[in-house]
Amino acid sequence: MITISSVREMQGVARAYRRRGERIGFVPTMGALHEGHLSLVRRTKALSDVCVVSIFVNPTQFGQEEDYARYPRDLERDRQRCAQEEVDVVFAPQAVEIYPPGHSVFVGENDLSRVLCGAVRPGHFQGVLTVVAVLLNAVLPDVLLLGQKDAQQALLVQRMVRDLCFPVQVVVGQTVRENDGLAMSSRNAYLTGEERKRAPCLYAALQEVERMYGEGERDARLLAEAAEAHIRAALAPVRFAIDFITVVDPATLRPLSEVRGTALVALAVTIGAARLIDNTILPPGGELVT
Repeated sequence: MITISSVREMQGVARAYRRRGERIGFVPTMGALHEGHLSLVRRTKALSDVCVVSIFVNPTQFGQEEDYARYPRDLERDRQRCAQEEVDVVFAPQAVEIYPPGHSVFVGENDLSRVLCGAVRPGHFQGVLTVVAVLLNAVLPDVLLLGQKDAQQALLVQRMVRDLCFPVQVVVGQTVRENDGLAMSSRNAYLTGEERKRAPCLYAALQEVERMYGEGERDARLLAEAAEAHIRAALAPVRFAIDFITVVDPATLRPLSEVRGTALVALAVTIGAARLIDNTILPPGGELVT
């Protein structure tokens, strides 16, 4: 395994792989690697000849009051985990490599980015799309692996790849969960003991929606209200705030009144200092595609 910090060197290595006819798979991360990331690494290795993992905490996707400064960082631990998974290249640039002096070009999106997390985190998805575009141009991958937990982000990247003609296949891997159902996330480390004990209620609420759907309920409002009631009851003893719990069309992210085809049930809840997101697809087992 090699570690690269320069965009130009990464491009040179990627071109060498491509000249040899080797297929490059890419997993972009902000580090603090956990089993969710590693599941994407394993799937990447099954789909490609070369596996590249980027580790870069992207400043432009954090708001002024968000957690950029304290976001968990441990490059050496992340490199060790990558080595254990037989990753070929760790791309770990400094911010000046991604945003050189005078940087003034950003990638925006004017539809999917305006709702859900985009409505409560202004500028977040502009930062996400910009860094992903730069990373794609640095790594030159054939296949890009993303996680379903970040469903809106995955949909936006798919849209960017389609609309800007990036020559890369986007594959979305299923959410990986702790034994109690909590979706794996680097931000879970912010939870106190009591908050961590109660946080699995987010997934339990989604399971309740799946149960109701399985019994024939199709009213999106009733499904979302049931999930919210479950979460409020479970989190009542701790500090929390609900950004949204909603049932939307997975292609447009617009709210549904009735679930007739495929639907995305998405939620964002801040528990203590941790803003957590999760989702499920109805009918269960569906794929997240634009």
